[in-house]
Amino acid sequence: MADSHENAGKACIIIGAGDDTGSAIARAFATKGYTICVSRRPRHAEALDTLVSSIEAEGGKAVACPVDARDEEAMEALFAQIERDVGPIEVAVFNIGANVNFPVRETTGRVYRKVWEMAAFAGFLTGREAAKHMVPRGTGTILFTGATASVRGGKGYSAFAGAKFALRALAQAMARELGPEGIHVAHIIVDGAIDSNFIRQNVPDVDAKRAEDAILSPDAIAANYVMLHEQPRSAWTHELDLRPWKENW
Repeated sequence: MADSHENAGKACIIIGAGDDTGSAIARAFATKGYTICVSRRPRHAEALDTLVSSIEAEGGKAVACPVDARDEEAMEALFAQIERDVGPIEVAVFNIGANVNFPVRETTGRVYRKVWEMAAFAGFLTGREAAKHMVPRGTGTILFTGATASVRGGKGYSAFAGAKFALRALAQAMARELGPEGIHVAHIIVDGAIDSNFIRQNVPDVDAKRAEDAILSPDAIAANYVMLHEQPRSAWTHELDLRPWKENW
């Protein structure tokens, strides 16, 4: 396991540092000594500032990096700025969800395209920019957050499944290309409800589920992301399924 002092001066970027899973991943890597660059769309800049303050209050280092991850020029500039002003990017996490549910006959081209841009195209930009900086150093980890829809298209999820299938294919292609270059690429299938603000507001028995570990804990998810990054290269995992012990699958 890497010592936090070994990671001093190195950066970890979280694209999609939301209030629950993304924030938990950010905090988990902060405890390992990385400077955490947390990113969401500019309209969520205030939430990013709150996350940065909470990480700093716990003794970590963090920087708010609001960006629209679908904007190619903005993503190129963001990665270059982090490399220049923060430190070498050792870990890149793509964690944008973009989950929507519409019957296919009611799914507009605009909705399908937007979901693809958020969950697939933005993932491509994240992976590409991370690879540009990591490959010359021969080290680094790129982690993509997947979902049930990454492997199974469900009723009403044509847009979401299409985007998540594409992200999974991207992760596979990158793993095969970049693994021999020393870059660990992994895809994490998060299969089940996450103990998030949305679930707490919409699922009446969430407290009972939490009490029996029947709902995914953001902190437990985050611990697996750190584990993947710290794996020895003699035994890398490419795809990891995470689900509660009582989840049907």
